[in-house]
Amino acid sequence: MTTTAQPPRFTQASPRIGLLGSYGGFNLGDEAILTCLLSCLRTHRPQARLVALSRNAEHTRANHPTLDEVVDWEGVPQRQLLDVLSRLDLLVLGGGGILYDGEARRYLRLVAAAQARGVRTFAYAVGAGPLREAEDREAVRTVLSGMAEVVVRDEESHLVLEEAGLDRDVVVTADPALLLPPEPFTDQMMRQEGIPADAHRLVGMSVREPGRAAEKLDEGDYHALLADVADFLVRRLDAHVVFVPMERQDVHHAHGVLSRMTAPDRGRILHSVYSPGQVLGFMSHLDLVVGMRLHFLIFAALSGLPVLPLPYSGKVFDFARRLGAPALVGVAREQAGLLLAEVDRLWDEFPQRRGDFEERVRRLRGRAGETCTRLGAVLDSLDVVSPAGADAAEPGLRLLGPGTGTVT
Repeated sequence: MTTTAQPPRFTQASPRIGLLGSYGGFNLGDEAILTCLLSCLRTHRPQARLVALSRNAEHTRANHPTLDEVVDWEGVPQRQLLDVLSRLDLLVLGGGGILYDGEARRYLRLVAAAQARGVRTFAYAVGAGPLREAEDREAVRTVLSGMAEVVVRDEESHLVLEEAGLDRDVVVTADPALLLPPEPFTDQMMRQEGIPADAHRLVGMSVREPGRAAEKLDEGDYHALLADVADFLVRRLDAHVVFVPMERQDVHHAHGVLSRMTAPDRGRILHSVYSPGQVLGFMSHLDLVVGMRLHFLIFAALSGLPVLPLPYSGKVFDFARRLGAPALVGVAREQAGLLLAEVDRLWDEFPQRRGDFEERVRRLRGRAGETCTRLGAVLDSLDVVSPAGADAAEPGLRLLGPGTGTVT
């Protein structure tokens, strides 16, 4: 009797690589990260089969056509998802800020399930924090300890993981979106958004829910503070202010700020849906930016614009520090005068600081590239192995929600 040999699990040229993150159109920054991660993987392994685990598979398929397969990972049957994980050779977690209270455990349950089935795992420039809840801290200690490599995007995330009790080497690089290429944002797009062609200057602004940036303020006070900033920019620079939503709910807060401006006719909100590359391309039309969303600030920095971050978390403080940009201690109504003075100083001093600023951005881009290099080294180290058995040991963390048959 002749036995047919089973093929190896993969060849080095064509591994099956899973990508797990907050993908699915919920945040332009996460979509930018996925774009850059796909470019990295296609550079290292053009023939690899890339499988994205998405929160909205339909959106991911439509916006990332170079993927070979896209599967939903929320609210789907356990066996279906475990089958996908079992057939992988490598699972890449992130990047982006996904390791925080309430969310870390959800992502890491899937990583643990992959590890239990013999799949190597890699944390791709993830962000971490806050991590105060016991279940999330335990997930971090247990699952990240078993990864081939853990790469975080900033020092704040490194400190958060250390404080949570993770005892292993962690590499600090920079956000993957620093490698995003721009796409054209045309004059026709500008007209469709109602942005005047004869505007003397254009200032971009990014707002979001108050959150930890202004936890003692009600929404009205917070909107009024940012309206003060927008009105100052109109007067100081003879500018129009364009609000750039990075998430869907940002539109609501942009309207809240616009409604409190004394010069609302000088404000616009981008309403159409754009790719991350197009939003990066839009930055070429601006003269200055003030904002909260990290990837809005990253896009502005890539475009060589003067940047004033409005901090709401450690990741924004860290990015401001690495840029050498003004790093305010918080956003509060009583700080309006300080905030306006910083905007004024930034505009006046940026021509003298431009060289240093551009060098800092260049170094950050180099650090972002290190993550891709490290991932390539892990790909090079993969051995040809037989597929993990379907009855592999269960992961140390529960994959299912209590009493359900679906992944939560």
